[in-house]
Amino acid sequence: MRTEGLSTEDLAAPAPESPETPEPAEEVELFEHEKVEAFLDRWRALQTAFVDDPREAVHDADQLVAEVIQTLATTFAEHKRNLETQWQQGESVATEDLRLALRRYRTFFNELLRTN
Repeated sequence: MRTEGLSTEDLAAPAPESPETPEPAEEVELFEHEKVEAFLDRWRALQTAFVDDPREAVHDADQLVAEVIQTLATTFAEHKRNLETQWQQGESVATEDLRLALRRYRTFFNELLRTN
């Protein structure tokens, strides 16, 4: 490494900030907090009911999971519709608006693939 002509300050100076600093990801709310709590309460209840009636508990679990999936599908459809309205304004859409729309699609896409 060549250090001729460099001072100690030059070597210890912090690296300049990158102009491409990533922007924080936007939050995508898939379920309202109250809805999550209601789903969890129902799940706990059906687990408790398993001891007395296992078949009914499994049936209730099936219905609950179907309801969660339906709620999720509705939420995703609404998010997609909102995203589409942001950029489907013809040729007059500004590049910055398209950039923001792409960021929102990225957040939405990542949420679709999240498994935890």
